[in-house]
Amino acid sequence: MPETAFHHTSHRVDIAAPAGVVYGLVADAVRWPLFLTPTVHVEALDLEGADQRLRIWALACDDVTSWVTRRTLDPAARRIDFRQEVPGPSEPGVTGSWVVEELPEGSSRLTLRSALPASATRTTPASWLERAEHDDLLALLADLKHLAERWATLDEHIVAVEETLRVDGPAELAYDFLYRIENWPAQLPRLTRLDLVEETPGIQQVRMDLLADDGRTHTARGVRVCFPHGGRIVYKLVEPPASTVAQAGEWSVEPDASGVTLRGRHQAVLRCPDGSSDTEPRTESGTAPGTEPRTESGGGAGPEVGRALGRDSAVVLGLARRYAQSAVRVITPKP
Repeated sequence: MPETAFHHTSHRVDIAAPAGVVYGLVADAVRWPLFLTPTVHVEALDLEGADQRLRIWALACDDVTSWVTRRTLDPAARRIDFRQEVPGPSEPGVTGSWVVEELPEGSSRLTLRSALPASATRTTPASWLERAEHDDLLALLADLKHLAERWATLDEHIVAVEETLRVDGPAELAYDFLYRIENWPAQLPRLTRLDLVEETPGIQQVRMDLLADDGRTHTARGVRVCFPHGGRIVYKLVEPPASTVAQAGEWSVEPDASGVTLRGRHQAVLRCPDGSSDTEPRTESGTAPGTEPRTESGGGAGPEVGRALGRDSAVVLGLARRYAQSAVRVITPKP
């Protein structure tokens, strides 16, 4: 059987940050969707010990693709080896390594080496790396450099919001509302237009116009990955509103013995984390009754952005509850 030919690539970037910080950002793959431009979602399949197994969804050339990757972490050597799994046991995937070297005066060098099967076709995860290496891969390294060089104040520019709402209705109906995002503009005044593309079931690309408190309209673009059996929908805004550079989150429907809990988790990175410009404040408005908001941020524009995220999340959860409970009342016969 002939040996597979591989195309080898190597990219590196020097970063004005400690090697340990850079390694930590690469190792923490679950947070990549919030920080790294091409990454939409990372699902941890196995995180026990040094050997990890992850499913990754990413954008390449405006297409959403996913694959499973196995990683071996070596913190002492600051090295992470990876191997991508692809359909079919005889088909080779991309292999490679992340290596962080310590340089003088507290700086570091990050190198990404990969071996791409020369026979990879456009339909395989391997071809994603081939098509992305000149654009998305360089953006990936640029994102890591930008983040690492601002690591000391990074947490001050992250806003995290979580909202919960109890529902006395079927979990399936609540999830159905959250899934059918194309119906939201008719019920959300701030959402004036939404275009949905779902070529693969459960992978939704959306483009929407959002009305800000100052009367201006912002266009946002996002990707949603839906897990109907788990009652979850994760999302990332790849083109977020003007006040943030990144936004990601999750909607979940969690049934229990006494009812259903709807949960919305949202995280955002404020624009210009180096402080070169300010985000524009937003005014606070009421939230849906029965919600329990929790917001964490580092000050500045963070509270305003957090309140806006919480408000919008509360409205969506409230509509999902009303949809589920109203449907139950309609189908319940009168005595």
